[in-house]
Amino acid sequence: MSPKDHLAPVFAQYPMEVVDAEGVWLHTRDGRRVLDLYGGHAVAALGYKHPGWTRALTQQAEACNFQSNAVPMDVRVRAATRLAKFAGGAFDSVFFVNSGAEANENALRMAFKMTRRTRVVAVEGAFHGRTAAAGAVTWGAQAKWYEFPRAPFEVTFLPRRDLAAIATNIGDDVAAVIVEPVQGVGGAYDMGTEYLAALRKRCDETGTPLIFDEVQIGVGRSGWPFAANMYGVTPDMITTAKALGNGFPCGALLMAPAVTAAIKLEGLGTTFGGGPMACAVIEAVIDAIESENLLANVRRVSALLRERCSVGPVVGHQGAGFLHGLRVSRPAKEIQTALLARDILTGTSGDPNIVRLLPPYTLADEHVELLREALLSL
Repeated sequence: MSPKDHLAPVFAQYPMEVVDAEGVWLHTRDGRRVLDLYGGHAVAALGYKHPGWTRALTQQAEACNFQSNAVPMDVRVRAATRLAKFAGGAFDSVFFVNSGAEANENALRMAFKMTRRTRVVAVEGAFHGRTAAAGAVTWGAQAKWYEFPRAPFEVTFLPRRDLAAIATNIGDDVAAVIVEPVQGVGGAYDMGTEYLAALRKRCDETGTPLIFDEVQIGVGRSGWPFAANMYGVTPDMITTAKALGNGFPCGALLMAPAVTAAIKLEGLGTTFGGGPMACAVIEAVIDAIESENLLANVRRVSALLRERCSVGPVVGHQGAGFLHGLRVSRPAKEIQTALLARDILTGTSGDPNIVRLLPPYTLADEHVELLREALLSL
């Protein structure tokens, strides 16, 4: 940070400055062309300079850049209807917010409202956000950065994929179970159908709302609209953000009918959530995913990643779709640095041996080959 830089010194930064981007490519101030396999923390689902997204945002900004939720707007209704339909029909209402953490806060709030219970069950390795309730159900937050003097409720963390722990720890005092179907920060860790179905069954037995945090894996990143569709397991609520806006800040809480029935007027609130520009780009993102057949592309190219990139330091693959983990034989940070030196941007995770890939859904075969060649040289 320079002496004249007033940004708070919070974020570690890559040794490059991006000045322009197009498609899956980042252009740096020093003239480099970098293949973006990280997508701004899973945000850039459509890549950069997508014409439909840009047009939707521009037209809405010119028409009306903002009005609060107290003023009816057709674009807000259209976006909610489009998102609920995209999710497959199990959810009958959508509450728009600004981020994934805010979506998780409101999902937990609804669960407490419905059950009047006192405890939440989460999963080891989880990351749900940095706000009070979302941070309380984030694995390791208390030891690393939580900072609040106490959590707002009791939390129990289950071991990942431990079926026996489900019945032992989920009882009739549990207000909510929250789980990422595929963990992101936890290392592109796929929970699997058996585990998620067992959570659903136990939640049904105890009358506990089940929340899928699909902030990172949702809105097409799995190769399905949501991971819930991929696994065939339907939660009571889905939270999502990141890819939903392709770079414009927005989030959403999708609610099944039983949850919707518990909503009271003024029971939830937001100033910027559901703003018209956010809603316009949500429509544009879903339209592009559907009209450009991007779900099929994610499924095909993610399979190609597994087939072609088991080379060099890569000893295995995990995750789903374009939440893809390369398990490597050396520290992931070392591999990440070496790939960036070869003009390929990737991410790491809470697992020190996982290189995390979160590319735009437009990634193509030739980009996989560039990654393969780079890995072979390491």
